[in-house]
Amino acid sequence: RQIPAVSYASDAICCPLKALLPLEIKLVQGQEHMQLFSALLKCHHYLGYSGAVGENLKYLVEDQAGRPMACLLFGSAAWKLAARDRFLGWDDTSRNRNLPLITNNMRFLILPWVKVEHLASHILGRIARRISDDWLQQYGHEVVLLETFVDTLRFQGTCYRAANWLHVGRSTGRTRNGKGGIQAAPKEIYLYPLHRRYLSILER
Repeated sequence: RQIPAVSYASDAICCPLKALLPLEIKLVQGQEHMQLFSALLKCHHYLGYSGAVGENLKYLVEDQAGRPMACLLFGSAAWKLAARDRFLGWDDTSRNRNLPLITNNMRFLILPWVKVEHLASHILGRIARRISDDWLQQYGHEVVLLETFVDTLRFQGTCYRAANWLHVGRSTGRTRNGKGGIQAAPKEIYLYPLHRRYLSILER
């Protein structure tokens, strides 16, 4: 049964964050949640959504009343990313070995009728505290670093900075796999360590 995202639209939700707490952050696994997750991203995220391949986790965030607030998708890290690789001290060998320990926040959607200060950074903090355990349970290994790209023609990256993500540079605008030349606008690169020894772990 297809669940249209527009059925969840309502008057703007404008309130203090504490009025929505505790949020419930659900791993998207069942068919009903997957249909809702997909429909929300297709309707309301500027990049849309056509599915995810490889290792990935999907999250649906609801407030205490069960109303959808946000969707997040984490998937494969970018294959080659000069600013990130310099920051980590990676050569080709260390990148090939350790790339599965990084996941990319490929989609982060706060639903357009939700106007709540600090909600986005709160969600990022909650996800950061659980995603490595979720990854271990799903795929048999942990992740130790999160990455994301911010299109500054559309966004300022405020929620990532507020959640203590590290700005490490700017992408060259290539595709995620580094093939096909310049095919996308350059974006700002943010990283978030999940382990205090992430640098030594990723240099192995």
